[in-house]
Formats: sequence, structure tokens, C-alpha cells
Amino acid sequence: MELSKELENYKQEIDSAATTEGLYLIWVKYLGKKGSISLLNKEMKNIPEDKRAEFGRVIVALREDFEARYRKKEIELKNKEINEKLEKESIDITLPPFPIKRGTLHPLTQVYYEIVDIFTSMGYELATGPEIELDFFNFEALNIPKEHPARDMQDTFYITDEVLLRTHTSPVQVRTMKKYAPPIKIIAPGKVFRCDSDITHTPMFHQVEGLLIDEYSSFADLKGALVTFIHRLFGEKIPVKFRPSFFPFTEPSAEVDMGCVICGGEGCRVCKGTGWLEILGCGMVHPKVLEAVGYDSDKYRGFAFGMGIERITMLKFGIDDLRLFYDNNIGFLKQF
Repeated sequence: MELSKELENYKQEIDSAATTEGLYLIWVKYLGKKGSISLLNKEMKNIPEDKRAEFGRVIVALREDFEARYRKKEIELKNKEINEKLEKESIDITLPPFPIKRGTLHPLTQVYYEIVDIFTSMGYELATGPEIELDFFNFEALNIPKEHPARDMQDTFYITDEVLLRTHTSPVQVRTMKKYAPPIKIIAPGKVFRCDSDITHTPMFHQVEGLLIDEYSSFADLKGALVTFIHRLFGEKIPVKFRPSFFPFTEPSAEVDMGCVICGGEGCRVCKGTGWLEILGCGMVHPKVLEAVGYDSDKYRGFAFGMGIERITMLKFGIDDLRLFYDNNIGFLKQF
């Protein structure tokens, strides 16, 4: 009589369950550790021995019937809940999509690619080298021996007495010359490092240096290459002039100025009222540099030049603070 009552109770409760959570509570009530059907097993000891087998079969049948009804109801409720969820969360595919904000290249990267494109179109090949460099390649092979005053012009990050973070990409030129015989025509872009930081300097910045070595090159060839580069980058109407200068690794040496792109040559704060802006340095490769890499300085000659990508980018876009490139200000970067 007791078993029949339990049977009728769970049938009715399972049939009337409205959610999977409510159904699970019925499972706990009947088949949990202290559930009604589970506790029937403990009654086995009170059943006469000759009726225990029959009582056991009834419990097993009761459990199997409960589980079968439970699983069937569980599937029914899960399907119902999924359908209700799909109906509530349905997506209207006719609605317009969220606007996608497309990213752009960093302004330094844009100018980097533009510089490389200009020189490679002129026949220069791309060369790279290590950022952690030996003193020999960074200074000595470039006619800057130890104790040379020119070393004071570059505040260097030394790792040891002979190992440092390169202060320019000129070591790439030296490595290329030691590896290959002339003629050589390369550009060497990359990161360089110096102990300096203000609105026009950062401890890490980018340079592009160029090198041409053959038997016939002249300063006129150097001038033609750089004037062509400046006109393609800033426009054909930009005036260009060369000023005598000094670099240990070139002789003669020059600095290249171009008309101020901010004031159009009339004079402003950026150009300090002169109407001109310094853009890069250059010169004919010093014979001692050629000899340091094993070239015959009587047979071969060439020219080299170098420029800072940050400075050129500032001039191209009219930016007055170098640190803006590294602040990761989205409002600033979105302008490019």
C-alpha cells in the first residue's frame, strides 16, 4: 500500500513539473540520498526473509519507472526552454550591423614604408642587422676609434665595454661591406638607441641609412638621389640645399636642408625664422671606412646618407612633439 502511494505521487509531480529546475527538485526528493525511493532500501531489513526478493524487485521497478518518466519529461522541458529562449533572443538579420572601425598603420610605419618604396624604386636593396651591436661595427669601423670626440655626440647605452645598443644603423652598412664585394647599393632602416629624451628625442627611435659603393659614384650622384627622394616625399616644389658639415665616416660631408613645410619658407617658430629645416646628413664614404672592411680605397668610392624617420614624419604631418608617436593616444593616431 505504501509503495502504491509513492508511485502515484511521483507520477503526478513529474507530469506537473514546469521547469528543469523544478524537475530536478523532484529527483532529489525521490532519488536523492534521503529521497523517498532511496530510503525504501533501508526498509529491506524489516521485510520477512521470504518476501525480500519480491520487495527488491518492486523497488527496482519503481526506480526504473521513475527514471524513465523523469528522462522523458526532462527532454520535453529542455526543448521547451530552448524554443522559448530562441524566440526571445532571435536576431533580426535585416537590422544594420554595428559600424566597424577599421584600424590604420601608425604614422611612423606609413612614412617608413614610403621611404623604403622610394629608395627601392631607385634600385636600392633592403638590408638589416642586429640591434645589439659590437663596438667595432658601431664605432671603430666607421672611423670613430676609442676616445674619439665624436663618440660624445652619441649618448650610448653600453652593455659591456665592447657590446652596446646600436646608436645608428650604419653598422648594417659595415656588415654588408664585409660580407659582399662592390658594387653595393642598400638602405638600412631600423631601431636605434641613445640616452636622450625630450620633445624632439626619445631613447629609442628609427633611422634609415643608405649606402652606395662602386668605382664611379660622385657627390653629384649623391645630390641627385637625395633631391629626388625629398621631392617625391614632400613635393616637387620643395627647395633643397646642401651645407658643409662633419661626420667621421664621410668626407666631404654635408647636411641637407629643405624649405620649411610649416611656413612655406617665410619663417616660423619651427624653422626658427630661417625658412629652412634640416632633414638628413650625408657625404662621400671616408677612405678609412673602406679600408676597415677590406676594400681598395684607391679603386672604390661611394656615398652614404642617414635620416631619422620620426623627424621626417613630424615634418610631413606638421607634428611638433616626438612623444606623441609613443603615447598610444587613439585620438591622435586616428588622424592618420
